[in-house]
Amino acid sequence: MENILIVDDEQSIRESLEGILEDEGFRTAIAASGEDALSIIQSENPDLVLLDIWMPGIDGLMTLKRIKQLRKNQLVIMMSGHGTIETAVKATRLGAYDFIEKPLSLEKVLLSIQNAMKVRQLEAENQALKAKISRDFEMIGESAVIKQLKAQIAVAAPSFGWVLISGENGTGKELVARAIHQRSHRSQRAFVEVNCAAIPEELIESELFGHEKGAFTGATASRKGKFDQANGGTLFLDEIGDMSLKTQAKILRILQEQKFERVGGNRTIDVDVRVIAATNKTLEEEIKVGNFREDLYFRLNVLPFVVPPLRLRKDDIPMLTRHFLQYFCSKESREIKTIDTEALQALIRYNWPGNVRELKNLIERLVIMTPAQQIKVTDLPHAINQKNNLQPSAAVLTEEMPDSYREAKELFEKQFLLKKLQKNNWNISRTAEEIGLERSNLHRKIKTYGIEQQKE
Repeated sequence: MENILIVDDEQSIRESLEGILEDEGFRTAIAASGEDALSIIQSENPDLVLLDIWMPGIDGLMTLKRIKQLRKNQLVIMMSGHGTIETAVKATRLGAYDFIEKPLSLEKVLLSIQNAMKVRQLEAENQALKAKISRDFEMIGESAVIKQLKAQIAVAAPSFGWVLISGENGTGKELVARAIHQRSHRSQRAFVEVNCAAIPEELIESELFGHEKGAFTGATASRKGKFDQANGGTLFLDEIGDMSLKTQAKILRILQEQKFERVGGNRTIDVDVRVIAATNKTLEEEIKVGNFREDLYFRLNVLPFVVPPLRLRKDDIPMLTRHFLQYFCSKESREIKTIDTEALQALIRYNWPGNVRELKNLIERLVIMTPAQQIKVTDLPHAINQKNNLQPSAAVLTEEMPDSYREAKELFEKQFLLKKLQKNNWNISRTAEEIGLERSNLHRKIKTYGIEQQKE
């Protein structure tokens, strides 16, 4: 039951409103002055305040100002028999929800209260939704590499610089992008995501920039694009390495000029957008073969981030596993399952070619398909049980080779690089030259595979 505070120096109005509102199912409190109202608000925290403007002592506008200092989100409806447009505007600027003229109309009072309560409910739902989204996209982990990544986000997020996030599929590049947005000055504005690899080439310009009516077959109405929707906020361009050179040129122009034209239009639209791009490709190599513009790369790569694969942050697997168990059990309305030590160790030893996404999908499957309350090693997929003891050795060919081509390729590449580095006494430049690889690319592969630089 909502509690409404009635503040008016006229006893007849206080009593009349008190009786009407209690008949409508509200609890009420009354105050004859602004000073009394402030005292009640501090002790009782009402859901809504009906506040008269003309009162002895501090008037309604000053009382409203002090209420907002005490409780910024307090709902207040102003009442006055001497109302003017200027007074109503001033009250609104001070934070009043509504302004009702006297003599009071019962219908107007009740309608204004109902509308105010709906606004309060929507605000509460919005805050709950934001909290849920924040939890769903939380970066889980306390490993050294994740702590370093979080520290970099904390430094870079409040700036206005564009960001380029690189990392393998499933590592959590979107989580990094959302974390940067949430900790930026744009956090209250839109975060708009575009998967460049999922949009057909002939539609991506319309998707990004919008189109005017009649711009192409099927364009029956004008439509805002993603840049429009992200105005004032953040635009996340995922898998930007899959974007065509033609679209890359337009993106570059927008980044430089902060303006664009819709498809089929000739009107220039100004935008204020922070762009965060992500890719699972090595853009330096894409530039060499002519698939990516070098000028766009340097424009985006103001603040570079590298998201480590799960195999380089295995200390986080227990925490991630518990988090996903709780998340999916709650989602499926089930009692929280546990995982035994042997099964957890198997997860830690596994190589995780699909990274965090693969672990997340596995935990969801185990929550749904495991009948017991505790997940055991026998509940894990055969592939994980077969591979969890596989440790790369000096020899490339072993009897326990991975089943998939991709994992075998990664195992070979790691051992090949290790051999060459040892041969060249860990000289990065000499090794890169010998195997025909860029020095920066070799550095990245050493970091990706977790190759320890120890001399023989």
